[in-house]
Amino acid sequence: MKKELKIYLASPRGFCAGVKRAIEIVEKSISKFGAPVYVRHEIVHNKQVVEELKEKGAIFVDELSDIDDASRPVIFSAHGVPKSVPEEAKLKNLSFVDATCPLVSKVHRESEQLNKNGFDILLIGHKNHPEVIGTMGQLPKGSIKLIETKNDVDLLKENDFKKPLAYITQTTLSVDDTAEIIEALKNKFPKIKGPIKEDICYATTNRQSAVKEIASKCDMFFVVGSRNSSNSVRLVEVAKKAGCNKSHLMHSEKEIPFNEIENSEIIGISSGASAPEKLVQTLLNSLKRDRNVSIEEVIVAEEKVVFKLPKELN
Repeated sequence: MKKELKIYLASPRGFCAGVKRAIEIVEKSISKFGAPVYVRHEIVHNKQVVEELKEKGAIFVDELSDIDDASRPVIFSAHGVPKSVPEEAKLKNLSFVDATCPLVSKVHRESEQLNKNGFDILLIGHKNHPEVIGTMGQLPKGSIKLIETKNDVDLLKENDFKKPLAYITQTTLSVDDTAEIIEALKNKFPKIKGPIKEDICYATTNRQSAVKEIASKCDMFFVVGSRNSSNSVRLVEVAKKAGCNKSHLMHSEKEIPFNEIENSEIIGISSGASAPEKLVQTLLNSLKRDRNVSIEEVIVAEEKVVFKLPKELN
């Protein structure tokens, strides 16, 4: 007799509108321009997605200088790029399609507007993440200062800034951790200006809310996603903070810890915004082999957001 296993399945989970659009941009570019097309950096942070696009005819490069055939188009990843990248592409006569998520582009426009209006800008985000590199690269070097933790806020001094102060954030951060940093900034700089509509994107917020809703009821929690996916890593942190210490990131190299699952009665599952749903289904099927599984989907929001494709592909 198989033991019972209850699974709470978080919803929304998996692909967000920006990721769907970015993948579609690569696929449509291949069908419109033929293979190969180049993609600068991973289009989205998921190994499976990247491998499948390679099979269809995408060649992934780190920099534009790695492109062997300048007659082929290049696509910029969903995380956004510094201003210098399209400028370099134009100099090299490369045709390019920008797959930057529109919600990341919104933060880019914000930074330009703040700079134009004479603000000093703080960016809350993770150092070396492609989105942060892209956002900081919208303005001349030194125009944006990166804040990673509350501790960084403590180190700021009033007289570090000659102009009025404003903050923007990376779109895939932990909602709660960011709120703490923003609170510390507002306590220290009461006049600091924030975005009209917050920068953390709807998909990040919804996925974290769904995880919070169920993690405390679970013996274990699994987030399907890649190690370099900021929003997936944040979901694991959110699950732990919400009360499930045994929370794991299920990336492509990670084996399912069946021996630990053996002692669990209730498991939670979600997936990062760049993780394909079939990876979630594969995990569920593996669990069904040894256990009598009942699944309850916990829905905290309905997502109807769709982003238009760039005009080059219409």
